Amino acid sequence: MEEALMDELVERLSKEGQKVVVGGPAPSHAEFRRRLVDRGYVFVKFPDSGGSTDLGVRVDGAATELGDADFAQGTGRVHIEGTLTLNYVKVRCVADIDLTSLSGSGHLVAVEPAPVP
Repeated sequence: MEEALMDELVERLSKEGQKVVVGGPAPSHAEFRRRLVDRGYVFVKFPDSGGSTDLGVRVDGAATELGDADFAQGTGRVHIEGTLTLNYVKVRCVADIDLTSLSGSGHLVAVEPAPVP
């Protein structure tokens, strides 16, 4: 049986330490907090992906850390982990966001390989 090849975009975004920013239609501290805490679904954008890839991430509350975050003052850091499917590949998004700039670093981790066509 042939091993499935990883999707090119997933492979590119799997390299650790990539620039990420809070994505979505209107990124702000209040909106980011609302999405993280109330909805459990955030947008994480990879601006240097060759097309500025904005991903919707279902937040894993057990792995996400908000203890250092002060959303009202816009300070501190947030560690986000969550899942999504990108180009038919189930992946986990791991990102650390600095609230001062609403940016940080992150990467994807393939949870299972892409299906064989």
